[in-house]
Amino acid sequence: MEREIIRTQDGSTTIQIKDWNECYHSKHGAIQEAKHVFIKNGLALFPNQKVSILEIGFGTGLNTFITYLEAKGFGQTIDYVGVEAYPVSEHELQAMNYLEELDAEDSKDVFAKIHSVNWEEKNKLTETFSLTKRKQFFENIDDIEQFDLIYFDAFGYRVQPELWSTAIFEKMYKALKPNSVLVTYAARGVVKRSMQEVGFTVEKLAGPPGKREMFRARK
Repeated sequence: MEREIIRTQDGSTTIQIKDWNECYHSKHGAIQEAKHVFIKNGLALFPNQKVSILEIGFGTGLNTFITYLEAKGFGQTIDYVGVEAYPVSEHELQAMNYLEELDAEDSKDVFAKIHSVNWEEKNKLTETFSLTKRKQFFENIDDIEQFDLIYFDAFGYRVQPELWSTAIFEKMYKALKPNSVLVTYAARGVVKRSMQEVGFTVEKLAGPPGKREMFRARK
């Protein structure tokens, strides 16, 4: 499928799949969405802790990099697992402007490591941040009570409804430790029902810029 790099409304870049009219991040602001959905309503719930994170849809690595930057302020040690079936190309990664837009040039070595470290291995990027990238289809995830927090950032229900099924959310529920959280930009009723069917308690929260609502699900 044809892909192109576009600039979102907050100035940060993303990848658009033209055949689907679907982007890796919100057209209204890639960075703004990541900070609102995954940091403010997810990561911020675990201050001064060791936090195990599973990201569904590693993509451009934006959520990983922002988590690394924000975790310092929260006093956290992060064990991060990113799952991606179709890794982004080196050409596309080079076109992302996250270092500039996040004013994070002093962390460019970490950003580079996020994309250069080997897949299927646990990599210690810093003393407080470890990353494992898994090339894996979401339906093959079989972790049991390993994670405190899931960033559910799959392509939207409109183009890939199978990624938002009860079967997938059952895997997410099993992967979380008790008293843990899943956050996602989505807010469709069908998604909420799938989450509730497997046991999640679902909250509807204010969404990021350009989106009225989002979900946070608790185990």
